[in-house]
Amino acid sequence: MNSKKKSQLLQQWVFVGPSALFFLIIVVIPFLLGLYYSFTDWNGVSKHASWVGFRNYLHIFSEDPAFLNAFWFTVKFTVLGVVLTNIIGFVFAYLLTRPIYSRNALRTIFFMPHVIGGLLLGFIWQFIFVKGFSSMGSALNWSFFNLPWLGTEGTAFWAIVIVFVWQNAGYLMVIYISSLNNVPKSLIEAAQMDGASRGQVLRKITIPMVMPAVTVCLFLAISWSFKLFDLNLSLTKGGPFKSTESVALNIYNEAFNISRFGMGSAKAIVFFIIVAIISFIQVRATKSKEVEV
Repeated sequence: MNSKKKSQLLQQWVFVGPSALFFLIIVVIPFLLGLYYSFTDWNGVSKHASWVGFRNYLHIFSEDPAFLNAFWFTVKFTVLGVVLTNIIGFVFAYLLTRPIYSRNALRTIFFMPHVIGGLLLGFIWQFIFVKGFSSMGSALNWSFFNLPWLGTEGTAFWAIVIVFVWQNAGYLMVIYISSLNNVPKSLIEAAQMDGASRGQVLRKITIPMVMPAVTVCLFLAISWSFKLFDLNLSLTKGGPFKSTESVALNIYNEAFNISRFGMGSAKAIVFFIIVAIISFIQVRATKSKEVEV
């Protein structure tokens, strides 16, 4: 090996080596350990774990309705969360790329909820739903504010959706703004000169040109929705009667509250495979619609 190749190899190890090492320690090894423990009955404390094979996986789909209910809740939440977050984020971005007054201040205001931590945000909104809305309902006598927002299955579900969209729409807005600003103005001007309306320009030019941003935003929103945990824990704790328990919270309760770490690991592996498949399909589907200038 000549000196040039040695120098290149050394540079690779210096710049990539630490990141690869941390990735190996923090991601790869824990994942492989979780995969191993998913085939055992380890309780998370004892030094020994008995091998049970696929018994944990069979139990998930045949004898664990709580996990299936949590998965169905997560799917419904993901569909609504992804659609609403992206629509609202895109609408905000589209409006705030127009020449309107104080648009930079509005961008900051809409982005700020994403900076707040999920647990803190959940407790803030819990106070708003329980105390704030009750006071406003008494003062204004509006039935909307008098609803038991965290007390029934339906209203608690929508409460989590509202907070999730409020927290993340601003982040997606920033991505959409960046993509909208990169749409060639010449294409829009040419379409307008040909008599295209604003709606036609939006459908035929703007949206196809921002499809790379749509791919990214959909991927982020899907991952955030499926990994819902902190908002779920702080707002409803999965209640009432586990009707709003997400898969992540179900896995947490299984592993750390019931001390069935092997079963929790099996649920995590199943969940990982499902989310990976859905994310792969989404990325392939949206990237196929991207256009190049």
